[in-house]
Amino acid sequence: MEKLLAVTAIGHDRAGLVRDLSEAVTGAGCNIQESRMIALGSEFATLMLVSGNWHAVGKARDRLGRLQQESALTITLRDAEQRHANAAAPYLVDAVTLDHEGIVLGLSGFFASRGLEIAELNTRRYNAPHTGAAMFSVQMTVNVPAEVHTGSLREEFMEYCDSENLDAVFEPAQR
Repeated sequence: MEKLLAVTAIGHDRAGLVRDLSEAVTGAGCNIQESRMIALGSEFATLMLVSGNWHAVGKARDRLGRLQQESALTITLRDAEQRHANAAAPYLVDAVTLDHEGIVLGLSGFFASRGLEIAELNTRRYNAPHTGAAMFSVQMTVNVPAEVHTGSLREEFMEYCDSENLDAVFEPAQR
């Protein structure tokens, strides 16, 4: 029977870090089903969903524990379960605005108040090419159940974006 393990790791960014994490997992006989990895300032963070039989997952726990002791990584492990498929359709949200406080809070609040799940969220701060103004970009995937009227949701979202001075797109995700 396949077991799932959610792994988070954060530590100082260095060459070979992804190799070390991957080696601990695959060397235990597990597979990386999903992962997100990113450099954040001088730190490196990863999220992984690892699968294997109970014995392999136990070995992965041991190997990752040793890696944490031997390196400056902070590693957290949690047992996980497979997500149940739902009838929600993924929609992509892409928003850009001048950087200011509360952008993510406002967007997440808009969808949470409607009972919609944010499946993925990425943000980035950058300087505008010609003016140098501080800009903020948000990309997210929102799961919209079939019973939600997407035309009305899109209209409400665009009204929200206008009120917050966000340039945004709300469209079905390509599967």
